[in-house]
Amino acid sequence: QVQFVESGGGLVQPGGSLRLSCAASRFILSYSTIGWFRQAPGKEREGVSCIRSGDGSTYYADSVKGRFTISRSYAKNTVYLQMNSLQPEDTAVYYCAAGCPAWDIPTNYWGQGTQVTVSS
Repeated sequence: QVQFVESGGGLVQPGGSLRLSCAASRFILSYSTIGWFRQAPGKEREGVSCIRSGDGSTYYADSVKGRFTISRSYAKNTVYLQMNSLQPEDTAVYYCAAGCPAWDIPTNYWGQGTQVTVSS
């Protein structure tokens, strides 16, 4: 059974940074496009960033472009989301999954999510 496990969330002040991790089996990370998503209270889930299998090309939502960086470590079977210059509007539960709607790749195998709270 494929399973994604997110970690790295927490409480951070505006302007601060966090790095989220998404761990999964080596097989799924090697052969799948992986996406990060977030859902704030009362809002729909939105795509934040994706990294493509193979060439490692990336996608960022306009709201995070220039502040967030997605990367992957095959050695550690992990996809990361480095988040800098965090703002209160970034507060949400962050999820990783296989797939990327921005690239018309359906999503599967959602993780349980990790809470990110940006507040002073």
